[in-house]
Amino acid sequence: MSVSLIIPTFRRPDGLKTALSSVFAQTGVDVAVNIIVCDNSPEGSARAQVESLTPGAGQTLTYLHEPSPGVANARNTAVKAANAPFILFLDDDEEAPPDWVAKMLSAQQAFDADVVFGPVTARLQTADPKFRPYFEAFFSRFGPAHSGPIPDYYGCGNSLIRRARLSGEQPFDTNRNNCGGEDDKLFYALKQDGARMVWAADAFVWEDVPESRATLRYTLPRAFAYGQGPSTSAMAGTPKKPLTCAYWMLNGLVQAVLFGGAGLALYAAGSKAAARILDKAARGLGKLIWFHKIGFYGTALLRPNPAGR
Repeated sequence: MSVSLIIPTFRRPDGLKTALSSVFAQTGVDVAVNIIVCDNSPEGSARAQVESLTPGAGQTLTYLHEPSPGVANARNTAVKAANAPFILFLDDDEEAPPDWVAKMLSAQQAFDADVVFGPVTARLQTADPKFRPYFEAFFSRFGPAHSGPIPDYYGCGNSLIRRARLSGEQPFDTNRNNCGGEDDKLFYALKQDGARMVWAADAFVWEDVPESRATLRYTLPRAFAYGQGPSTSAMAGTPKKPLTCAYWMLNGLVQAVLFGGAGLALYAAGSKAAARILDKAARGLGKLIWFHKIGFYGTALLRPNPAGR
């Protein structure tokens, strides 16, 4: 048995170094680990960095270049090269403890899972002290206190997928290259197909959050995009579910109006609760205006000083 460990990257040499160093230091793993770094920068900026490294014992390291910017493009190119029975995903702004791989595989085996998700703990470089708890929660991933099957899904960073569950050469939807959500669409489809999803409560990773992301200017548009999930999923399946979409749009309208007014009033009053309430309003607005996509990845990253970089 072996496992493929995929790290997509885009112009984050320091983050990639941290992620790879943590992967090289994994312990307690009795299977081969095939590490795949997929560089999504057009110029292939990570090639020299990756090719100069030596992986840990029982590991191999492969560099791939996907020059067409897009988060789905990068994931698809890496998945195509991954031939192990299971695939692990780690982002290039994440760091894994030494027992992360072992714990993810243990959870998969214990529950015969098709998909495993683990917690994410945010590490902020700096943030407005008033809103720091909000930013820490925003960039973290919480779940049940104990490992076991779960009814829903999370994002791709810190996840494990059974390779046989990924059909076709492009399991991640390339229509979401710029806006993200390609993982949500995949996991939604897997859930509809009966995939067994599991939470590994002890298999956490850290996510490093730069100063440019710990701002409302960044998080509220992201909250808007996250809010689009239910409405978008209702219209992305086969057959489409317009009545379900209409329900979520109405839900979002009420949420946006109620929390929007309250959030603005709290912000004007200098309340530390303002960020959390405005976040709820932004997610509601996303349910309502689900068809307007904001670019966070792909070609959006080619602009000068892209948001959050």
